[in-house]
Amino acid sequence: MVPVSAVPTSNPMEWLECRLVKGHGVASGLGAANPYPAGTIELQRPYFAALGLDLSACFKGTLNLSVAPLEWRLHHPDHCFEHLAWTSLHPPETFSFWRIQVRRLGSGPDGLTPDHSCTELVPAWIYLPDPSTKVRHFQPPMVLEVLAPPLGPVAVGDRFALGVDPAKVGCLDGVRLRAQLLEFLKFRVLAAQSEFFADWRPSPGEAIDPRLFRSWLGGCLPEVLALGDADLLATCAKAWDLYGP
Repeated sequence: MVPVSAVPTSNPMEWLECRLVKGHGVASGLGAANPYPAGTIELQRPYFAALGLDLSACFKGTLNLSVAPLEWRLHHPDHCFEHLAWTSLHPPETFSFWRIQVRRLGSGPDGLTPDHSCTELVPAWIYLPDPSTKVRHFQPPMVLEVLAPPLGPVAVGDRFALGVDPAKVGCLDGVRLRAQLLEFLKFRVLAAQSEFFADWRPSPGEAIDPRLFRSWLGGCLPEVLALGDADLLATCAKAWDLYGP
């Protein structure tokens, strides 16, 4: 993780530094060839409000914040609205939200502007349409979207600090962990071939059960357990493609 020591807080939070990157322009409605001229946030807000989440104070667009080369990891959302039918253009989507705080960082050596401007702490939300129900406009794992009150002019490359609950929001070096797991599996797959995966399948021919695989990894390579199930299974599949028969 990337702590921002220049931003003090008395709350039990962890501060993560990130940078603004260019988004698709769909949330705000400003993107080219956007099927939602009003922006998806403006269209979705009434549905979220009806379910108990008032986003009326937030700008009707998202901040696309990157921790590259690290990747975001999100757990236990504060709100999750499943299969929300908010448009007739595609099937219902699932949305998750995490309560955070956000602060713009300046260009001074301590991360603050010389006159301490643009450092106001404001409440905000991480906004995550579930990739499994999303039709298009996916975000890479190093980028997340944040809904916040208007912060004034912003530009690609601007630095921000997010105050998060570390039990729910963090980041990790996913590239390194996936490479470490793949190297760990290499000689085991070469030696055992298909039998290597047998212990993690409920029965022959079934898919690998990530819970069984995690239980085994916990005893021999626990550091890679920070990866999500999709990453673990994809790395197993890659090991088989590279080193299987």
